[in-house]
Amino acid sequence: MRSQHVTIKDIANELGFSVSTVSRALKNHPDISEETKRLVNELAEHLRYTPNPIALSLKNRSSSMIGVIVPEVVHYFFATVISGIEDVAERNGYSLMLMQSSEQLSKEVTAVANVMKGRVDGVLASVSKQTNTYEHFQKLMDEHIPLVFFDRVADDVDTTHITVDDFGGAYSATKHLIGQGCKNIVHFAGPQNRKIFRDRLNGYRQALENNGLFFKPELVVAADTLDKGAFETQRLLAQGVVFDAIFAVNDFTAAGAMRALKEAKKAIPQDVALVGFGDESITLMLEPNFSSVHQSGYEMGQKAMEHLLMQIHSEDKLPTEQVVLPAELVIRESSMRLS
Repeated sequence: MRSQHVTIKDIANELGFSVSTVSRALKNHPDISEETKRLVNELAEHLRYTPNPIALSLKNRSSSMIGVIVPEVVHYFFATVISGIEDVAERNGYSLMLMQSSEQLSKEVTAVANVMKGRVDGVLASVSKQTNTYEHFQKLMDEHIPLVFFDRVADDVDTTHITVDDFGGAYSATKHLIGQGCKNIVHFAGPQNRKIFRDRLNGYRQALENNGLFFKPELVVAADTLDKGAFETQRLLAQGVVFDAIFAVNDFTAAGAMRALKEAKKAIPQDVALVGFGDESITLMLEPNFSSVHQSGYEMGQKAMEHLLMQIHSEDKLPTEQVVLPAELVIRESSMRLS
């Protein structure tokens, strides 16, 4: 039997199963037993069965395609998230349609429209820094397209969120700096329209208050990019603001701060200790290596895809979940003032 002529019906007839059972076994559906999956996949391989994605899409109104919308594809963290998503998707017979918003609401709206046109089976999304309205995501929900948010979530959309413990990670970072003798800690903060950045600010603030230090609003500075980190550090130094540590909302902002501190001949960590968030590869490329809060993008991607698959395969609407992954402070040279 030539491979191009083999169909799901052929496999079903050979094994005495229904066509729907074979179809779900080939998609690794959780309701199908492992023994049935084994029999189906072994015969499919023996017969050299290859699914026709176009025919499947037309017949089942299923594209076996997952839409993934991220702020930046080139960002190391999002690259690791995509790797986690892709590994789970491939094991379950799905491909990815990848879109990026470039941190712009208008591009995010277009990305949502494009994945809907692509007739995807589900969508995974992390929202842009600009996003302050969620009608485009609500359209997905209204069309009953399964949707899961990861990392940066849309607060007002009732679906599952996969995040890290941003509050706890920020708390640990700030507490560590206090333990190193720092008393005037600057926080370079992200846009407060995003919960992820509010949680990091609140973790910083709570750590100060729980460890006998006053929260000083003037030490909270809006800066969330490498260039802004450098510029705001230069500004603080030029204005004579007293500070002995910086906790940055992400590693690139911390790297910008490090550049400005070195240009000003400030010793790190003796004059100014430094901690970032994300544990990007850049943390080990700079001298001194800088401390950062580790978040597992790969695990986040896996969890997000697993929860999306549960929604896709469920005939009933599943309850929403708020999955919070741990965030762990990794201490390196940039913040170790005391031995």
